Amino acid sequence: MGGFKKFLLRGNLVDLAVAVVIGIAFGVLVTALVKDLITPLIAAIGGKPNFANLTFTVNHSKFFYGSFINALISFLIIAAVIYFLVVLPVTKLLSLSDKAEAATEKDCPECLSKIPLAARRCMYCTTVVALVAGPAETP
Repeated sequence: MGGFKKFLLRGNLVDLAVAVVIGIAFGVLVTALVKDLITPLIAAIGGKPNFANLTFTVNHSKFFYGSFINALISFLIIAAVIYFLVVLPVTKLLSLSDKAEAATEKDCPECLSKIPLAARRCMYCTTVVALVAGPAETP
């Protein structure tokens, strides 16, 4: 039972649970925004008072395509928010991190391992490498 308790109280599991709850709440908020504000504006342009009530009938079966369009618009808004507020910033942050790493290391010509710029010999294969002026060195 102690191992199960440790598993449940690990930091990343708790973080994941919080993220899921916030994500669900955000989804509900966006769905309400689309259903109550955005689609009525679109429906007003088309002359229908309630966009969610748009339907068509085939062989006495009713198809609520207005509800599907509400869900589609909600999905597109959530996807846009995730892309612009999560994916783009994380990608930019990772690219900045890669640039900083590239400025402090070089590849060994023999074994292709990453070694410090100031290294004269590879720490893995002991090959003598040309000295490259690093950011802390003066040429």
